[in-house]
Amino acid sequence: MELISSIIMLLAGLGVLLAGMKMLSEGLERSAGKGMRKLFGKISNNRFAGIGVGAVTTVLVNSSSATTVMVIGFVNAGLMTLFQATSIIMGANIGTTLTGVIIALSGFDLGAYMALLAFIGVVITMFAKQDTLRKVGSALTGLGLMFVGLSFMSGAFKNSELLTNVLQDLFKKVDFPLVLILIGVVFTALFQSSTAMTALVVTMAAPALNGSPVMPMESALFVILGTNIGTCVTAIIASFGASTNAKRTAVIHLLFNAIGTVLFTTFIWIFRNQVVWLFGKMSSSAQMQVALFHVIFNVLTTAILVPFIKPLTRLAELIVRGKRANDEDLKLYYIDDRILHTPPIAVAQVLKEVSNMATMAYDNLDRGFSAVATGSLAEREKIRKEEEKINFVNKGVARYLIKISSLNLPRSDEKLIGSLHHVITDIERIGDHAEDFLEDAEEMIQNGVTFSDDALDELKNMYAKVRYMFERCVYVFENRDESALAEISEIESEVDMLKRVLGNNHIARLNSGNCSVECGTYFNTMIAALERVADHLTNVAFSIKSPSGSQLEAMEKIAKEQAKKHHGAAATRLEKNG
Repeated sequence: MELISSIIMLLAGLGVLLAGMKMLSEGLERSAGKGMRKLFGKISNNRFAGIGVGAVTTVLVNSSSATTVMVIGFVNAGLMTLFQATSIIMGANIGTTLTGVIIALSGFDLGAYMALLAFIGVVITMFAKQDTLRKVGSALTGLGLMFVGLSFMSGAFKNSELLTNVLQDLFKKVDFPLVLILIGVVFTALFQSSTAMTALVVTMAAPALNGSPVMPMESALFVILGTNIGTCVTAIIASFGASTNAKRTAVIHLLFNAIGTVLFTTFIWIFRNQVVWLFGKMSSSAQMQVALFHVIFNVLTTAILVPFIKPLTRLAELIVRGKRANDEDLKLYYIDDRILHTPPIAVAQVLKEVSNMATMAYDNLDRGFSAVATGSLAEREKIRKEEEKINFVNKGVARYLIKISSLNLPRSDEKLIGSLHHVITDIERIGDHAEDFLEDAEEMIQNGVTFSDDALDELKNMYAKVRYMFERCVYVFENRDESALAEISEIESEVDMLKRVLGNNHIARLNSGNCSVECGTYFNTMIAALERVADHLTNVAFSIKSPSGSQLEAMEKIAKEQAKKHHGAAATRLEKNG
């Protein structure tokens, strides 16, 4: 019963630790969401910058596996090269060591104080009014729960001499480097977290009930090496069904850790006693010794392999062969389900996908209008293929938005995701008008109908206005620029007026005999379509203030905010004046 009770306590502690890690990562992600988006916006071919991005991101999401899976998603979407992905993966391996160092603080009798953070975090979450403070409170609660879990795990060994003796005997019998590495690989793969396995090793490296560690330092070193290979399993699983380059990214992650493990295993196998002595001199805490070894392994492996990033990518290309993707294939350009592991980045990427969808609609509308204006069907197939792509992206983004909605998002992101459902519908309808213009052009050519010079000039002027409006609306959407909404509203009013004026001009031409009835049908259809395009564009722009894209609702919100600022400024002036 004592053994069973201790095993239950060990498993319960591990469960609390994993739950705390999840809360910590979610709290950090929600707190640093905008910062992470800016961070990934600065990705370049500078290998050291990539290492920095990988390290910082991993600290924020509290998982190198999550960072690596996200990178695989970026590579799969074609947004990141293998070179860039490799440097970020190297940084992720360094970033994950910070959690191990924090966990090792339990070896300095700080565990009880750190566990108190769980209570502090709950109090902040319950009573804080600001959303930012509540996010910080959630992160502190998670960090505190991690130490509560460690306390349970440590207690399992301190309360059961039988469990301690069984495990000590086990590690004496399996005191062979390759077997110990295999243990690290298997259990890390099962936990899907190298941090969780590192925490377990750190706990077992501490003195137990009989004064000796459950796992001696000589064994712990090799198990830690195994955890670095085991963490690659998550990335390998994530690469299933992905593009060739995404699979290569997972292979690079495995190669990095495998090469480092081989180098360190060879050295430690030969100089095991000296290495243990050296780490004993670095720290009196066995837990900190394990954590420091984890840091040194990843930092030195990165330092050794940084000059060989290009050879690593070439080796991955040799191992994983595949065909190049066809640009004509239907695909999503910026989003991938693997990126959903990091909600702030997923939100940033879906915004890029929507912007790209708008650009596709913009270009296709140009092609459609040109077909009418020039009477040429040279781009007929291109227009239809692009319309098919727009429809595909629309459906893909809609599904992705539903998936994002189920994630733990800040309130601001929830509103944003809600508004995007309306935005993609408006963009898709704009895209439909390009195909409608093509059909009009086909019918006009078939029936021998042409616009008069005056009618064509008027259509071109109206289209130029709508085209400019398109550019401004996309700018407003991408930059969330509320100051430009008044301009958008003004342009839309001008387009509405143009429709009425052009309609009257057409009637005048009909009366004077300068325009045929057949031509007038297409003319009215065109100006009505352009007016509807302007309406859809207005919805897209005003979505930054109103989830439904309502002009009235958005303007009311802006007016209220301005009034609030005005009253606040007035109150401040009154206070200063006594």
